[in-house]
Amino acid sequence: MTNMKHTKPTWDLLTKSATNWSVITAPVDGWREKVFPDLLPGSRDTKFWDTIFDICRVKQDDPVGNWRDHVNQLVARSNYLNHKRYTTLKLVAPGTDLLVGLPRGHVWRGGRVTTQNGIDFTPNIPTEEVFTMPHKDKIEGIVTSTKPLSYGGILIEDFTLTFSKGRVVKATAKKGEESLHKLLETDEGASRLGEVALVPHSSPISQSGLLFYNGLIDENASNHIALGKALNFSMERGEVMSNDEFAAVGGNNSLIHIDFMIGSGEMDVDGFMEDGAVEPIMRCGEWTFEV
Repeated sequence: MTNMKHTKPTWDLLTKSATNWSVITAPVDGWREKVFPDLLPGSRDTKFWDTIFDICRVKQDDPVGNWRDHVNQLVARSNYLNHKRYTTLKLVAPGTDLLVGLPRGHVWRGGRVTTQNGIDFTPNIPTEEVFTMPHKDKIEGIVTSTKPLSYGGILIEDFTLTFSKGRVVKATAKKGEESLHKLLETDEGASRLGEVALVPHSSPISQSGLLFYNGLIDENASNHIALGKALNFSMERGEVMSNDEFAAVGGNNSLIHIDFMIGSGEMDVDGFMEDGAVEPIMRCGEWTFEV
């Protein structure tokens, strides 16, 4: 909690695209052992770097060009979803039947973000997601995690959240349930959603079969949602809104933003149009549309 309070000014700048930034990955002591416990110490560093090159799409004849193509595809998928203007998403899989309302004016992002003064940047490397903000009061149903959540040094495993009117009203976990409840009690916004993100099951991170114990990597393994603060740049003019203005249009405010994985090769995602028409977005964890 202390860390969250003292880093809030920086986090506020990032969520409003006031500056360009990027999070990248490099092996460090302790993390190598955590991800590759069965390897001999001398081989862990090499294996970890090799894995990073895989998930960052470096092993190509033209890695820079390949990366640009990948980012451009994420942007194209974001543009497709922005054109659709879905009012609601429905996510269905074993243990999950969730309706996610989307606020009017929501913006899908992916691969590339632009600062308020016009600088394009990629916030996370690696990245596989296309994401937007849900309406904080319009989440209904049940969702079950598909990968453990590493939070505060504790693994929260096999957990299920039940939502009503946007808020978590029931939370259970086979392991780490007490930590899950503490997380949800961080503040008023911690029990509501700030992000919904779509990631194909075929992503390199998913196919690695590894748990990285790092949210910014693990989130790119599958469809995911985030408890806590919504990102202001996921709403039209959100970067210049006050907290009260942002909340009034459906944006969630919180000290936390914790992503956890809910997707798999068994998940279907549908989008509801304003006229009630329903369109497939994903089937069996993969995109249904080409860009």
